[in-house]
Amino acid sequence: MANGFRTIEPKILYFGTPVALISSQNEDGSTNLAPISSFWALGWTAMLGLLDETKTADNLAQRPDCVVNIPSPDLWQQVEKLAPLTGKNPVPEIKARQFRFEPNKFDASGLSPMASEVVKPERAKGVPCAPGSASVRLHMLSGEKLNQLGGGVAAEVEVLRVHVASEFILGDNHIDPQKWSPLIYNFRHYFRLADKELGKTFRAER
Repeated sequence: MANGFRTIEPKILYFGTPVALISSQNEDGSTNLAPISSFWALGWTAMLGLLDETKTADNLAQRPDCVVNIPSPDLWQQVEKLAPLTGKNPVPEIKARQFRFEPNKFDASGLSPMASEVVKPERAKGVPCAPGSASVRLHMLSGEKLNQLGGGVAAEVEVLRVHVASEFILGDNHIDPQKWSPLIYNFRHYFRLADKELGKTFRAER
């Protein structure tokens, strides 16, 4: 220990990231809905972090469309209902102790499906922000810690539409940061953003 710091080895490095529910298309045309806590965006390109042994990774490898549903904090319980479920049958051995197979994720979560405009997987009705994405490209990830979880992929997705609940829209093409708050995943606990704004970047338009 030096200067008040210690070297540690946490199992995960989720230092407060938004949660997303990824809609992807199953073999039979139905929609799989799965929570992830590793994603970020640059412009209109989003990167999704997925473990190998997931139905989402399988679906995107075969059918490269998805919806990145971004839930608000009040939906955390619906998100958590999805957390122990998998669309893979049989359940992969690495997940068998904690997960169970569930083919209808919408019913299981209490969310309802609604049609998307430009991609085949359905959106989650009631989720206030839902970018529809296509042209998915998968990039294999490696690393000792990640391999212990079964390995992973990064899905690069091109966002084609951004659907936002009217109450969060400011003007024509702005999302009001005073009203909108994503659900935050902070070391396997759910949080919302603090209510008080600290300031804004020099590039903020409003």
